[in-house]
Amino acid sequence: MYAVIASGGKQYKVAIGDRLKVESLDLDPGASVDLESVLFLSDGEDIKAGSPYLNSVVRATVIGHGRGEKIRIFKMRKRKNSRQRTGHRQNFTELEIVSIDGKAVEPAAKSVTEKAAAPEVEDVKSDDDREQVVGTDRETSAAEDVSEAVESAKGDFAADTDEKTDEKTT
Repeated sequence: MYAVIASGGKQYKVAIGDRLKVESLDLDPGASVDLESVLFLSDGEDIKAGSPYLNSVVRATVIGHGRGEKIRIFKMRKRKNSRQRTGHRQNFTELEIVSIDGKAVEPAAKSVTEKAAAPEVEDVKSDDDREQVVGTDRETSAAEDVSEAVESAKGDFAADTDEKTDEKTT
């Protein structure tokens, strides 16, 4: 199910559970707002279009307020050494759609999305076990690898110097 709503002079296609940023509304975070300017409504089978609006309500919850990205404005008049640089950040309100035309999300479906959003935590060994594993396996193998690399490099260097000294004597 989705709807097309109008807010702040713009139109938004929304579904239940969507988050959207609309023009700034004077509401506190956590407050509920009814958006009554519904232009279009579809539930998969039936389609309703208003002229201009329907008698439906989209209910949303205010998540928070913020400011958008900075837009840079640069004005220049050629051959007059006149330059003007300004910027603008638009305020917005972030909303989460709770219900469309009185149809809300079932609690079972909402808990599934919460489970998907929260990663599962695996059982971790105690700190003592972790220190033993890190202290014995990983560090010794890394130290052995380094010492082997150093020894092989020394051997290669010694072989190269022996060959050079043999060439000089002959």
